Amino acid sequence: MTSSTDVLSSRQVWWTATIAGMASYLDAAAIVTTGTALVLFQSAFRLGPAEIGQLSALLTVMIAAGALVGGRMGDRFGRRKVFTWTMWVFALGGLSLVLATGPGMLYAGVVLLGFAAGADLPVSMAMISESAPPGKKGKMVTFSHVLWMAGVLVVMVLGMVVGDLGEVGARILYGHLLVVALVVLVLRAGLPESREWTKARLESAGEQVDLGSLRHLVRSRYLGPLVATGLFYAIANVAANTNGQFSTYLYTNVAGASVATASAFGLLGFGCSFIGMFATMRVVDTRWRMPVFTVATSISIAAFIIPATLGVSTWTLAVMGVLYSVGGAIAGEPMFKVWSQELFPTKHRSSAQGITIAFTRVVAAAIALVTPQIIAGGAQALFIFLVVTTLASCLIGILWLARIPKATDAAAARRTGIQVGAR
Repeated sequence: MTSSTDVLSSRQVWWTATIAGMASYLDAAAIVTTGTALVLFQSAFRLGPAEIGQLSALLTVMIAAGALVGGRMGDRFGRRKVFTWTMWVFALGGLSLVLATGPGMLYAGVVLLGFAAGADLPVSMAMISESAPPGKKGKMVTFSHVLWMAGVLVVMVLGMVVGDLGEVGARILYGHLLVVALVVLVLRAGLPESREWTKARLESAGEQVDLGSLRHLVRSRYLGPLVATGLFYAIANVAANTNGQFSTYLYTNVAGASVATASAFGLLGFGCSFIGMFATMRVVDTRWRMPVFTVATSISIAAFIIPATLGVSTWTLAVMGVLYSVGGAIAGEPMFKVWSQELFPTKHRSSAQGITIAFTRVVAAAIALVTPQIIAGGAQALFIFLVVTTLASCLIGILWLARIPKATDAAAARRTGIQVGAR
């Protein structure tokens, strides 16, 4: 039974969810900012396609590496400690990019920025889940994705304002990341350590807690959920990453539309995503979760079938964008975040997410490398591929993830380890 002293007030829960969830804001903002800022820096620093490609790929790789390290450190040393050093490193990376005098500082800044963003993500999700009351954990974790989308939106709007300022505009964009990181660093200083993590730490006081304890994760019943969440996120993210990175490319180079047209439809889809996100928050902790998940995936599949069968044009891309914005916001990354909290005990929750986030980012980077070639060979083939991946992620969710029992720390104390047998 939970004592009253262990329950946070509604205001404290939302405050923790917001401050911890700023990891998602900064992750999204760092990705979108870098995509825009490198273009603005290219004249001043004579960046060619090779350098821009290397810096973009480096950011993705460092986010993956950071997620692996930060996830494990969050389970070993606590959520709060990781919160502190990740924001310091993120701020240092932002400062390096704001003051960059050449490509060398860009590479250094991107390394720091990506590593810190990745390290913060799994820990922030764990902190939100562990601070939320029973029956609202899914809702609070889903809220972090609203912050992720807010990060994209703010940078898009800021980019419209400073997009004609060249090098100065790039420094302003990275300055925004620096300021937000410092504000978050100050605000997180007032957050208490996760009570669930503290309790799990005390209960595990007699155990050896080091990097070797990851063996408990991969040799226990939690290996199944680890593989399932990793596959679901990586496969579902193929469509999201492709839509995010290559939407404008498809509008301009295949459909023959202007960048302004692509941006206008992009903002329309963005608004639809918020509708999907708030719908997810309402149903994720109820018995309607999986029925809505199935309907949302069907909408996403229908979205990609339209350009796959009718050809790629401005209107088919626009309809696809609207439909996928709703479906993907329900049956994509938000569900991964929710399942990742429910299927792992506190002592492994952050580590498991670090592994799956890293795996997903590497898969996304690999597919992004060949996507332009796929489009060049026939854009409709790309959408057929997205239909297949979206259907596959749906089946993993319905037939596998939805049937895995939720983890409890009491059960974990009895069952975690090499000797784990039945569920």
